[in-house]
Amino acid sequence: MEFFDEYVDMPTPPPEGRVEAMAKVTGKGKYAAEYQLPNMCYGVFVTSTITAGTIKTIQTANAKMADGVIDIITHLNKQTVPGLADEAAIKASRFSLPIFHTDKIFFKGQPIALVIAATFEEATYAASLVTAEYNETNFVVDFDKAHANVPLKPAGKDRGNIDALQLASVQVSGTYTIKNEVHNPMEMHATIAHWQDDGKLLLYDKNQGVNNVQRVFAGLYKMPVDNIQVVSEFVGGGFGSGLKVWPNTLAAAMAAKQVKRPVKVVLTRPQMFTLVGYRPASWQKLVIGADATGKFTSLWHQAKHSTSVYDNFNEGITRISRLVYNIENLKTESAIVPLNLSTPTWMRGPGDCTGAFAVESAIDTLSYQLQQDPVALRLKNLALKIDPDSGKPWSTHYIDECITKGASMIQWQNRPATPGTLTEGDWKIGYGMAVGMWNAGRTSASASIQMTKDGTVVVQTAMTDIGTGTGTGVQNMAYSTLGIDKEKIKVELGNSNLPPAPSQGGSTGLSSISGAIVAVCNQLKTKLATWAVEQNTAFKTVGVDELVLTNDAITIKAQPSVKVLFADIWRKNNLEVVEVMATAAPGEERKQFAFASSAAHFCVVKVNTKTGKVKMHKMVCVADGGTIVNQKAAANQISGACVGGIGMALTEYQTIDATLGTGIGNDFGAYHIPVNADAPIIEVAFIGKPDVNSNPSGSKGLGEVGIIGAAAAIANAIYNATGKRIYDLPITPDKILMA
Repeated sequence: MEFFDEYVDMPTPPPEGRVEAMAKVTGKGKYAAEYQLPNMCYGVFVTSTITAGTIKTIQTANAKMADGVIDIITHLNKQTVPGLADEAAIKASRFSLPIFHTDKIFFKGQPIALVIAATFEEATYAASLVTAEYNETNFVVDFDKAHANVPLKPAGKDRGNIDALQLASVQVSGTYTIKNEVHNPMEMHATIAHWQDDGKLLLYDKNQGVNNVQRVFAGLYKMPVDNIQVVSEFVGGGFGSGLKVWPNTLAAAMAAKQVKRPVKVVLTRPQMFTLVGYRPASWQKLVIGADATGKFTSLWHQAKHSTSVYDNFNEGITRISRLVYNIENLKTESAIVPLNLSTPTWMRGPGDCTGAFAVESAIDTLSYQLQQDPVALRLKNLALKIDPDSGKPWSTHYIDECITKGASMIQWQNRPATPGTLTEGDWKIGYGMAVGMWNAGRTSASASIQMTKDGTVVVQTAMTDIGTGTGTGVQNMAYSTLGIDKEKIKVELGNSNLPPAPSQGGSTGLSSISGAIVAVCNQLKTKLATWAVEQNTAFKTVGVDELVLTNDAITIKAQPSVKVLFADIWRKNNLEVVEVMATAAPGEERKQFAFASSAAHFCVVKVNTKTGKVKMHKMVCVADGGTIVNQKAAANQISGACVGGIGMALTEYQTIDATLGTGIGNDFGAYHIPVNADAPIIEVAFIGKPDVNSNPSGSKGLGEVGIIGAAAAIANAIYNATGKRIYDLPITPDKILMA
């Protein structure tokens, strides 16, 4: 192996359940809002009723007289957070919204007060009694009108000369738009904050990275990181919404400090639409050119998306144009458009998911103009050896195998070459495909193991499992490296007091933690071997890869009869618990190779000619994620992402009312997430070839690529069914009927 001699050829684990499943289904596992602390009280937000301006006056007297009210925090009576003390500090903190530290109103629904009461019901009632007067100013919330006035800037280095577009034998251009899309995880964002007697801060918080929350609060309160403990052991979905620290978390901490009691703040479902981010509205213009054989010669991709007036969020929509295909002449440009709406944030497959809709739709259009099969056209243009953006060789890259396998699974040979020709009564049937790609990243991570003499080990790391199966993946890797039965391997996650780990996001979680798990398991074996040598010299020259732990002893893989019992080691060395810790990080391989995960999406749709309704008939996704550490969880990740792609393509959007200055539709009655009836059985497959340069497990991230390209595949299938190219997501029945 070129970089990781400790790479583990992992056996396929038995089909067991997830390590946290029992805790979740029995209620033993607690989510952020479910902890109970002595003397805890409750905070409820009062939010602005205007879109832009300043607070002129705020009336809290009536609310303070309500039963149970302890205090009300506004910009007039808050305790100053050091990191937000003035404009310079706010800018330096990079905290998105300086809650209660300004009288400025940036968007409708912005928190202007927090009512703290003995019960949630009392706080909710009192919050309804708080009123405010404002000095209103003009606002801008209409992205479609605003983006025309925002100039584009270069996004990445140009390749070749984009003027080559004029020489292309075939050229396709299109303008693609996508509405705001909201994460809407099952669990609302919530925080319990408790300032302890020694001045330390305890936070139970719904987030995707406890160490990130810890660092943010250390900066805000100018206090040591170690004086802040963040617990997020169980998370009911995030999809990217938990990657930032939001107003509810800071508000809870401010309130707890002010009233000297633990304070719980839980967002309502409507507040989830305004206070914890969303996929921003976007506009893209894409022109692609090819020669007569179908070789891509040039591509010009322009993109704009919305952000807030107080936060320069940029998700890099054009990035995917630079990665997937060999294109000699390429130009990418982008811009962000500030609006009087709350800040958007990363949403599953951020940037690339949006960009793939334009890129893969344009390539599909090109295939019809060239009269070439969309599968064949992509296969001849893939950049399989070299990352065209960095110039580095791909460590592993099997996107071509994903496409070939997916085409076979969907029975692509049944696809009609001419759109609109395959019918079934009032339904037209169409086939579509697209590809997705994501950087297979890795960062530093740490883990520890505690082992007792009965052979039980507890693997610990601060990384949060947001439903991705991280805990089970950790257990599988520990099992494969150590050899001890899974029943004896316990996993503890989601607490900043545990060894530090990166946030669970960007498809880097398992890739990052795998190095630490293998390292700490090898460290445990090495430590036990040093004691075993005292009782059997056969362990003296044995390499760590040859050491195996059974349920009660350490032994040698090639000589299973040679063993030393754990009980003997513990007794001889007077041990209670053996504890080891290790940190692993990417190395020189990241300088020498480019890394990518990829997927091919295929689908069959039925489109009703009378109603415009789209029915998903079949969906296939084949992914290259390196070694699949947990087959069941990996398949769930991909199928769940595909359902998200269905929502993006067909049902999900939040309308922004330019007159009211806010989004409308802030519940599941008006915002249509895809449900079981909207999704077909989704067939998932993996290439399964390890990337030995990526990390010791050979795995690559999967969370993002399951959705990148999914919406484009559906749009392409709709065109194949109807001959109607829809450039605006979501594709609702009215757009099909009017096209």
